[in-house]
Amino acid sequence: MPHSSEPLPAPRLGEPYLLTPGPLTTAFSTKEAMLKDWGSWDADFRAMTKSVCDQLVALAGDTTGAFVCVPMQGSGSFSVEAMLGTFVPRDGKALVLANGAYGLRAAETMRYLGREYTLIDKGDYMPPRGDEVAAALDADPAITHVVAIHCETSSGILNPVAEISEAVYSRGRKLLIDSMSAFGALPLDVNEIRYEAMVSSANKCIEGVPGFGFVIARRSELEAAKGNSHSLSLDVHAQWAYMEKTGQWRFTPPTHVVAAFLEALRLHAAEGGVAGRGARYTRNRDVMVEGMRGLGFETLLKDRWLSPIIVTFFCPADPAFVFSDFYEKMKQKGFIIYPGKLTVVESFRIGCIGRMDEHVMRRVVQAAKEALAEMGVASAAPPEAAIAERAKLAA
Repeated sequence: MPHSSEPLPAPRLGEPYLLTPGPLTTAFSTKEAMLKDWGSWDADFRAMTKSVCDQLVALAGDTTGAFVCVPMQGSGSFSVEAMLGTFVPRDGKALVLANGAYGLRAAETMRYLGREYTLIDKGDYMPPRGDEVAAALDADPAITHVVAIHCETSSGILNPVAEISEAVYSRGRKLLIDSMSAFGALPLDVNEIRYEAMVSSANKCIEGVPGFGFVIARRSELEAAKGNSHSLSLDVHAQWAYMEKTGQWRFTPPTHVVAAFLEALRLHAAEGGVAGRGARYTRNRDVMVEGMRGLGFETLLKDRWLSPIIVTFFCPADPAFVFSDFYEKMKQKGFIIYPGKLTVVESFRIGCIGRMDEHVMRRVVQAAKEALAEMGVASAAPPEAAIAERAKLAA
């Protein structure tokens, strides 16, 4: 496993590290790129937009021009809604695969859109598997599209999108992937995993700042999607057609965010692209998980399902442990962690992504150790209910 030698520089303004699934800690040069103003119609900015799109399509592995990238203003959820509303026809039906908050949000989006959908809900974290998808598609010929979450950050699980894709296309249906928190660090190569469109965001694994998402879609599928959208501003086809014609975004783009993203893409390439970024995050996870387990904490997921994006830990059973106190103590020590999203047992999450390395992760573990001591927590072991919950995954 590669070990980083030179530590990455600490946040220059002294702000705490964001151990969250995004927005996340960014490089100073990425922030610095936002100091300049750009005209959204100007040729220089149009060239910036084109460069972003070309680089993102290349990251997805397309070398034939079969795929295009369409940036969309707003948060990641804006782009997810744009993708669903553009690619699922009004008379289509989606099978949404959920094992956490983001799958459920996709289903809720379909409900808002008034499009037909059905849901496989695996609860807090159990992965949707290919055979379940195949069975659902066999049982319901009306389903036209399957919606899958690549990395479900509610639990930190990495879902098996390759086997899901095989099940979808073996049944002649189409796959849409929400790779919000995975694209750029985990492979999602169009030559290896088939899909019609995927969506991600500027402020995740490419380490830009929040302000836009992007849809990478099969060109032929996008051409066929004209008129599908429920929304003027969230119409991916209309945004793409306008960009093809003028080089401009239809409505005011987040110019400074695009400039920052170009710098983030430069740093991403310098690190070795998807493989290099993924290796650093994996090392972050391994060092942090090993250290936290050494303190007595237990992870929700067995190693097989742990993503290098974010990790869920059970809260200790010790009555002296109060998450809000733990959070504040970690923040005082320079680390902002994330509350848990499990419904069955108390948990919290620690992100592995952003401009940080294994040296930082060792300090995170030390901070957790100190926080437990200050709170008078004798043991970080979780309650019995948590271990029973985890046993379900092994079964």
